[in-house]
Amino acid sequence: MTATRALLVDAFTDEPCAGNAAGVVPDADDLTEGQMQAIAAELGASETAFVRESDDADRRIRYFTPTTEVDLCGHATIASHAHLFADGAIEAGEHTLETNVGVLDVDVEDDGTVWMTQNPPEIREVDVTYERVAAATGLDEEALRGASDDLPLAVASTGLPFLVAPVTYLSDLGDASPDFDAIEALADEVGAAGVYAFSFDALASASTLHGRAWVPGVGIDEDPVTGTASGAAGAYLEHYAAFGGDVAEEMVFEQGHFVDRPGRVRVRVQDGGAPKVGGTAVETLDGDLQVPPAETDDILEA
Repeated sequence: MTATRALLVDAFTDEPCAGNAAGVVPDADDLTEGQMQAIAAELGASETAFVRESDDADRRIRYFTPTTEVDLCGHATIASHAHLFADGAIEAGEHTLETNVGVLDVDVEDDGTVWMTQNPPEIREVDVTYERVAAATGLDEEALRGASDDLPLAVASTGLPFLVAPVTYLSDLGDASPDFDAIEALADEVGAAGVYAFSFDALASASTLHGRAWVPGVGIDEDPVTGTASGAAGAYLEHYAAFGGDVAEEMVFEQGHFVDRPGRVRVRVQDGGAPKVGGTAVETLDGDLQVPPAETDDILEA
């Protein structure tokens, strides 16, 4: 049995054991799909990034939750590039990344901050009632209605679609009691990966909003700090002319506090273009992981 290097890297934070933990396997070219899935399950992070060679970009990443492959993951992209930079495998500057949703741009700053440019936004309103969303998420129906005069329920995607749901107060977010089976059914019905609920009533005065993301359909009941959802929500705010249409050049989205993994995502959206999400990351675990035999693929397919 062989071994591969594997890390846990906390993204969107400067402190260990905060933010969103991502698995990172920096040399995954020889791993089969079944081996990658088994490694992701063993590491137990919400997503694990498997870094591979690419014919179309500087590198390719495949992303696996403990139960399935997903097309894109913001925090695992930030975590993997932060590790590669800290390890001396890449330099600061512009990089290209092949993903299942196409080739994306990644910028690494001299201080280790990583910026990921997501896909141009796709935003569509959905025919779903506040009552249905409230029943699935455990959010108060009036808190949903009260926040939605100019900001409707809509699915926003910059690579991974989320049903975006504004609520009135931070306490409303904290009081949510999600029914994860119902959230999965709701997300499937509207063509989304999960639900991203947010309030402008944030903890820090410098923060634009406070968000929570539930993605049970891919095996993540609550994702602590979500890059793909933050990019989608930033595009949603610009699309619906939040703040009177005067969206700040850079916004800060808080997340993770209700699951004891506080972090923040920097979000840049301008003129309907592809959003950028950025942040730093901290390595918390680095070691060799025993790779299961390739027959794992046969077991998974059985």
